[in-house]
Amino acid sequence: MSDTRLATTKAQPLAAEAERRKAAPACDVYENDSEILLVADVPGVKKDALDVRLERGELTLTAHPAVTDSPGTKVQSEYGGFDFERRFAVPDGIDAAGVRAELQYGVLTLHLPKSEAIKPRQIPVRAG
Repeated sequence: MSDTRLATTKAQPLAAEAERRKAAPACDVYENDSEILLVADVPGVKKDALDVRLERGELTLTAHPAVTDSPGTKVQSEYGGFDFERRFAVPDGIDAAGVRAELQYGVLTLHLPKSEAIKPRQIPVRAG
């Protein structure tokens, strides 16, 4: 009987379901006058497998990529053997009630609107 496992250069333990690894998703953060925009790469994650929380000035993103079964006996698994997790300090002045999240094609976009108090504004100058 032949060994069908793929050879790797360095043996790595397979993660059991209870000991899934955590990976930080790649993120870009943008800021304009009205909002902070966070874009996170979360491939293989469905909407129901995302948890986005804003608590006490910290934004936490947790995601669990879906595990898809293929025909045959699985001899090694790297897809779905990890969870995404990333934390960000959120500045004061974000309107927590207005935060929006969108997931499309494995990309999560978070809109964190600035409150009116911290948005830049024009100060009128009176002559006189």
